[in-house]
Amino acid sequence: MPSWGLGGLPLGGWGGFMEIDKTTLSDLAILDVAEDTSVFSKLNHCRTIGGRDKLYENFARPLNTIEAIKGIQQTLQTILQNLPYWPGQISNGSVMMIEKFYLTSIDDIPSNPSAFTALSYKIFHRPDFSLVEYSVGHCFDFIKGMQIMVAHFLNSDVPHPLQKVLQNAREIINKQQFAIIEKNNKAGDLTMAQQLHLANFFRYHYKRSMMELLDIYFQLDAWYGMAMAVKEYGLHFPSFVQSDQPLLQVEGLYHILLPKPVDYDLVLHPQCNFLFLTGANMAGKSTFIKAVGTAVFLAHIGMGVPAQKMQLSLFDGLLSNINVVDNLMKGESYFYNEVQRIKATVHKVSNGKKWLILIDELFKGTNVEDAMKCSSTVIEGLIKIKNSLFILSTHLYEIGEALKKYPNISFNYFETVVQDDQLLFNYRLKEGISNDRLGYLILKNEGVVEMLRKL
Repeated sequence: MPSWGLGGLPLGGWGGFMEIDKTTLSDLAILDVAEDTSVFSKLNHCRTIGGRDKLYENFARPLNTIEAIKGIQQTLQTILQNLPYWPGQISNGSVMMIEKFYLTSIDDIPSNPSAFTALSYKIFHRPDFSLVEYSVGHCFDFIKGMQIMVAHFLNSDVPHPLQKVLQNAREIINKQQFAIIEKNNKAGDLTMAQQLHLANFFRYHYKRSMMELLDIYFQLDAWYGMAMAVKEYGLHFPSFVQSDQPLLQVEGLYHILLPKPVDYDLVLHPQCNFLFLTGANMAGKSTFIKAVGTAVFLAHIGMGVPAQKMQLSLFDGLLSNINVVDNLMKGESYFYNEVQRIKATVHKVSNGKKWLILIDELFKGTNVEDAMKCSSTVIEGLIKIKNSLFILSTHLYEIGEALKKYPNISFNYFETVVQDDQLLFNYRLKEGISNDRLGYLILKNEGVVEMLRKL
């Protein structure tokens, strides 16, 4: 079995993580820091700031073994099945107070106080005593919560990631000084001398262990946050198949960031591994591509996905070409950066591993004739790669006909209906190639044509 660190992440034996770069994370809005505009922000249901930070680490390192992914899935399911036993007394305020306790300078706490010594400390060190008393209460609640969690969750049936983390927690809290915590419900049940005795132990003999225990709890809180997001949004856990060839089959897929999403069905496999997607601007191509990429990403961190059903192979990497920009500082044009991104894509998929490649509106940075030639060349090259899946959208409908001779390409489009000069989008995938040409109509509907006529 692989070994696990305090944070619950595999340290070795399972091959590391699925490859995904910063551009793809940005294209899919996975880790954008802006509030409510990223997948991370949407799914962050952690109770503590430390849990949020640990969740961010988990998002930044998607897994690349089915065993590791299933371990996280089972951990989240275990949490959901045992929510009444999750330690509610541990809050972000408690964690912050514990950290403050170790950072604040206070007068020495007596090591083995009697009732008289405790009273003297309270009288002659009143400000420090107040801080110590308050801090001990939060330390008590934290240790109590960890004791409850270990007692309830740590058994032979618990999923491996959760088991290893809780085993580490059990070793850290297995102190004779904490027997009094196990026997009482709250710090207020203890005498003043007992509270100071605990405070002395926490302050001078348990700091390193407390920091390790907090790190363990932050990983537990990250998993709790993931589990609560699964519950909150009705996500479903995907099924992974052990296969040397890529596979993606999904029903009822939708984009998790949309308030009123439309769902999609999709099937890609080695015999049909390239989706050629067309449709008018605003018809839904980009949203669809991002929905696919987001779901595959979430599946690889052990999360539930926004779909009714999803079956997929393990992917070694996820790469997108969606929001390419020019670089004024380097003097690089939009088209140049498009080419560089495609060059990087070709390099990646040539390594024989399983990749999911997402390309939205290829070669927007050059003229139509040039873009058609470049796009055809790229597509006819990429379709030779059978060990990766590709979704490519384009507004260059004309190149589609020549591609129909390749058996591993499927053609889908988003239909746009024009009714009384108004555009109606149903965001539904249909088989075939779009023939919509609606640019002038949009220009007209937005009043630009009339404005120009009046110049």
